[in-house]
Amino acid sequence: MNIVVYPGTFDPITNGHFDLIERAARIFDKVVVAVAASPGKRPTLDIDARVDLAEDVVAELDNVSVVGFHGLLTELLDQQGARIILRGLRAVSDFEYELQLANMNRAQAPHVESLFLTPAVENSYISATIVREIARLGGDVSRLVHPRVAAALREHFDTETTRDA
Repeated sequence: MNIVVYPGTFDPITNGHFDLIERAARIFDKVVVAVAASPGKRPTLDIDARVDLAEDVVAELDNVSVVGFHGLLTELLDQQGARIILRGLRAVSDFEYELQLANMNRAQAPHVESLFLTPAVENSYISATIVREIARLGGDVSRLVHPRVAAALREHFDTETTRDA
């Protein structure tokens, strides 16, 4: 079975993330969305909330599962029986960081390969950081994330949008 792991903080999962997950689901037998605890990043949403939201977003995709994880990504790949890491590249500015990660993962686990996909044009400007900031300020993120994610952000930040969805 050809299994790919798509790791990230997913704080929150966006339409850009879903775009890559959906496309990977057409390429691979199984896609594992790996939600990293990432305490160093101080995520806005706790890991359980991020896992639950990711499960809601990918529910329609039969060959996609979601796991939360702490620790090394290469260990998670071994646990999942995967040899491929999926990463997204939105812009050239992402490349340098992603190349460093790919090389570090390869140094830790030489049998692991990294695969990079670019998002559809309509999702290329979406980042979880920007989505969080818009939501924190009470803006409308409904075109950037799944409806369940938008509701969770409104609830978390205790805001209501003043614009029509």
